[in-house]
Amino acid sequence: MFSWLDLCALRPAIMGILNVTPDSFSDGGKFIDQYEAISHGQALVAQGVDIIDVGGESTRPGSSPVPPAEQCRRVIPVIEHLSASAGVPISVDTQSAQVADAALTAGAQVVNDVSAGRNDPEILNVVAQHEAGYVVMHMQGDPTSMQDRPHYDDVVAEVIDFLRRRSGLARAAGIAPSAIAADPGIGFGKTRDHNFALLAHISRIVDEVDAPVLVGTSRKGFLRLPSASSEPDGGSSSDFAARDDATLATIVWSLNAGVQIVRVHLPIAALRARSLLEAMAD
Repeated sequence: MFSWLDLCALRPAIMGILNVTPDSFSDGGKFIDQYEAISHGQALVAQGVDIIDVGGESTRPGSSPVPPAEQCRRVIPVIEHLSASAGVPISVDTQSAQVADAALTAGAQVVNDVSAGRNDPEILNVVAQHEAGYVVMHMQGDPTSMQDRPHYDDVVAEVIDFLRRRSGLARAAGIAPSAIAADPGIGFGKTRDHNFALLAHISRIVDEVDAPVLVGTSRKGFLRLPSASSEPDGGSSSDFAARDDATLATIVWSLNAGVQIVRVHLPIAALRARSLLEAMAD
């Protein structure tokens, strides 16, 4: 049975991102070949990540759903290889119960569901049957429309309430409490101000949500410099370098506030930041 306590009870966990997609906003197409994907997964392990999150469907703003069969074609060979050789847990990033079941059968131990079970409620039963881990994430709307004028009366309170309710439904479906993590969904149906408000109050989310909190800010558009491209998934290489610097600032802020899991494209900086924070706390 998977438990987040095994991964992040003693120190925060670093989750490495492995997108096996042609259209993810910062690395689409780089790892669509399964051998390139496996090689990158091995590199993430060599760098020191605690868990790898493998996804076969982009959820960038404006993206379209990918059929479960195509998701499986992309991710299952990668998951089979990495789960047998990587030495760290493998997570599958999917909203589909069919993909989750295939991935968990192939050796994955966690399902990272950006819809928190709203897109395909059967995914909760699949996770429970496999005694797997589960990440519930907040998203207003869906990837096709989530950035069309998102609105909240109180974004922090509403996200906390959502994460509590969806975590409760996951427990009711039979998922072990220790197997559930909660993600406030930075960049998913939120404006720049909403994202900064969630980060400013991330310690409150840590305190009020009864699950380890996962934060994923890596390279997201709200970190873009004002002079960079205004396209939802645009940006030059120099823009992404600047976003990596900004990402590190949000990682340090989040870890210092008690966040237990951070999800990143480039883990080395996050790992160094974690070590430095630990040294300063001694």
